[in-house]
Amino acid sequence: MRRSVLCVGLTAIAALCASGIAASAAWEPVRPVEFIVPAGTGGGADQMARTIQGIVTKHNLMKQPMVVINKSGGAGGEGFLDLKTSPGNPHKIIITLSNLFTTPLATGIPFSWKDLTPVAMLALDEFVLWVNAEKPYNNVKDYVDAVKKAPAGSIKMGGTGSKQEDQIITVAIEKAVGTKFTYIPYKGGGEVAVQLVGNHIDSSVNNPIEAVAQWRGGKLRPLCVFDSKPMAYDEQVVNGKGWKDIPTCKSQGLDMEYLMLRGVFMSPKATKDQVEYYIDLFKKVRATPEWQDFMKSGAFNTTFLTGDDYAKWVEVEQKRHEVLMKEAGFLATGN
Repeated sequence: MRRSVLCVGLTAIAALCASGIAASAAWEPVRPVEFIVPAGTGGGADQMARTIQGIVTKHNLMKQPMVVINKSGGAGGEGFLDLKTSPGNPHKIIITLSNLFTTPLATGIPFSWKDLTPVAMLALDEFVLWVNAEKPYNNVKDYVDAVKKAPAGSIKMGGTGSKQEDQIITVAIEKAVGTKFTYIPYKGGGEVAVQLVGNHIDSSVNNPIEAVAQWRGGKLRPLCVFDSKPMAYDEQVVNGKGWKDIPTCKSQGLDMEYLMLRGVFMSPKATKDQVEYYIDLFKKVRATPEWQDFMKSGAFNTTFLTGDDYAKWVEVEQKRHEVLMKEAGFLATGN
């Protein structure tokens, strides 16, 4: 009898322990994770997503593979709607840029960042005014003087997408200079840099990571950065100059600032455990030397936010973009 009671007791304890372990076990993916990029290949978001994928694979940070998928249709709306219509699917995440705000405002697609689950801000991306190194523009004044002398519409500004970050900045430059560009949209920042090297456009407002290879190769020249202060990176890129040597646009007479989000969201109805899993994953990614090198090569602002702080930042940026898009005349009918 005692043995029977003892066995029953031990069985109960074992069941209780097993239950406790199950309750405390953290969630993790049980199949491949789709890492959606709502933009074309070669651009800043694409490069960041593929860098993360490489780091996760190299350091075995996940038991399941991470698969990068580009869904750039509808100015990235294809990718956002994919996630929106996948509620409760923790095996889909998306890397966002500022088209998180601009795409629904410009296209009217039924989407808001509030339809998704915020995970983390990974970094903020800078914008730089670039010209072909063969052109005689050594500073913003040289460039602006040439733009003013040229017939309206004859200067071609290249950028990623329409009615998005690059064109918002272009419109702001037009207003500051008092002229009109011909804006030419491309699918990704990598293509924009190639077009500028080939002199098919006269300038661009690309991110550092999207044009650093061409700057290092002596093909492109940065004139200014659209931030409140110069970038903090001391490493030399070419001819003894580095990112910190690029002056702000504001200090040269173009009074504007613009930084772009590089953040991650999950599908709707993600649980706390699922969000925490990805936050922990990205903390591990950020701790690797490969990530540190990537931040330096792309001259990123390394701000990292999660939880309420991240959601509050996104909310403020949403309102700011509503103002910017309205001033530029980019709002879709009904917005």
